[in-house]
Amino acid sequence: MAFQTEFEFELPRGYIDESGNLHKKGIMRLATAADEILPMRDPRVQQNPGYITIILLTRVITRLGDLKAIDTKVIEKLFTSDLSFLQDFYQRINEMEAPRVKAVCPKCDHAFEAELNFLGETRE
Repeated sequence: MAFQTEFEFELPRGYIDESGNLHKKGIMRLATAADEILPMRDPRVQQNPGYITIILLTRVITRLGDLKAIDTKVIEKLFTSDLSFLQDFYQRINEMEAPRVKAVCPKCDHAFEAELNFLGETRE
């Protein structure tokens, strides 16, 4: 099994470009140490620490629809629900793999594996 470094996503609402085209599907790659460290030098981040999210996403999103490039202007124009989705997606793909447990449904005896996340919820 190859180590996965790129992950597909679909925005809940989508980015609307200047021509009115909707872009929803994209690819985000795993972040590197440089992705998290270098934006700290950017004057926009020094003036507004919240701006690090914008710069970080421009570094790790490698594709969004048919756009030729993803820059800060694209990320700034995302709907807030899409920005929130991307922040959550970034956290999920970059955190260590969650432990998996084997479980059996007490009602139907269906056996399955579930992933435990840090909030105590499980994902099949």
